[in-house]
Amino acid sequence: MARLGLRTFCLSLDLAALALGLGAAAVASAQLGQPVPARSGLVFAGTLLVLLLLGGLYRSRLSPSVLDDLPSLTARSLVAAALAVVVHMSWSSVSDLSSPVEWRFLWGALATWVALVVLRGIGYAVVRRLRAGGLVAYRTLVIGAGRVGVQVADVLRAHPEYGLRPIGFLDDDPPDLDGPRELPVLGGPDVLPRMLERGGVSTVVVAFSSMKESEMVSLIRTCDRFSCELFVVPRLFELHQVEASMDTAWGFPLVRLRRATYRTRAWRVKRLVDVLFSGLAVVAILPVLLVIALAVRLDSGPGILFGQERVGVDGHRFRVLKFRSLRPATAAESATTWNIGDDPRLTRVGRFLRATSLDELPQLFNILRGDMSLVGPRPERPHFVSQFRSLYPSYEARHRVPSGLTGWAQIHGLRGDTSIPDRARFDNYYIENWSLWLDVKIILRTFSSVLRGAGR
Repeated sequence: MARLGLRTFCLSLDLAALALGLGAAAVASAQLGQPVPARSGLVFAGTLLVLLLLGGLYRSRLSPSVLDDLPSLTARSLVAAALAVVVHMSWSSVSDLSSPVEWRFLWGALATWVALVVLRGIGYAVVRRLRAGGLVAYRTLVIGAGRVGVQVADVLRAHPEYGLRPIGFLDDDPPDLDGPRELPVLGGPDVLPRMLERGGVSTVVVAFSSMKESEMVSLIRTCDRFSCELFVVPRLFELHQVEASMDTAWGFPLVRLRRATYRTRAWRVKRLVDVLFSGLAVVAILPVLLVIALAVRLDSGPGILFGQERVGVDGHRFRVLKFRSLRPATAAESATTWNIGDDPRLTRVGRFLRATSLDELPQLFNILRGDMSLVGPRPERPHFVSQFRSLYPSYEARHRVPSGLTGWAQIHGLRGDTSIPDRARFDNYYIENWSLWLDVKIILRTFSSVLRGAGR
């Protein structure tokens, strides 16, 4: 059963539980001649599924347990039932119906809760049996061939019910151990991307390697493009408190790293929002664009738009569009000169456009074209990308996602002549913690900055 299959399997179990519980309540009520409104059942079912999803009960887990799920299943079932009753009462009040609260519906909610617990218990037992029998097993690499890495590999080999089958270690300088390693050292960690690209490995467990942690972070980020699961054994794991969102393997806490943002379903929604928002924005502000274009033309002559080569996702180069705010410069100068806020070449209109960020508006067309996103790391010129890549190891990781019109670094004042390491750190934070709501926050704070005139 694939990891995606495990999520689908849990969803199928819950749908079956809802059908059993609510179906039994509906049949019993119909036999009494007092059917329960379908509205209550639909509200309960929809709310419960959403709450279970938000509560992480559909995430992939190494050791799923119905007892671990029991508090969440109970609390969310109660909340869903309460909301269904409130909706029924509100509907009756609005529609002027003297319909009493259908307390019989709560028997259906109770039956659903029982079915949830029973079916999940049976389902989890089936998953463990399939894994233990080798029918579900994921080839796993362990980075770090020291004491901890060997212990983790031995645990996974001895307990196949976790579904991870280690095939070897990756370590540049494996330490000497008292006993032999049962699995081979297949090379250094630097060969990991090539092994993932060839296929045959679906899980990586990062134990303690001889590689520096900064180098390990960079290495793991290069694996974002591959479809694999990444686990990390935390430092001081003997003292580490295991949280509900963590996995464990026979006493070893394992931190599951978030899947690369662009591989989530929500990332597809992000692109849809980009197209809809930028398209509607262009239509809505077309008069503003025309006024700005006229002002630029009258202030500094021909050449309203300024196109400049920038580096986007995966090193892809594209021409970013802006309203021209500086007096004309040579192409070589604009590509290699670091512009600052008090540049003497700034025109009167250009100074205003930069202060209000209105010079960035033509990039809505870049977003429509797919070169950029509304939110993401700001794109930089190839000349400076080459410099920053060699000076700051974390800078290259910014290009894992499309660049944006605004970003996490920009709303924290990191724009123009500001710290490049700080920008890279904020941009990588955004990538690692991305969500649709984080994009909404950044857009709202960008509007606030523009209204306050906090531009460059």
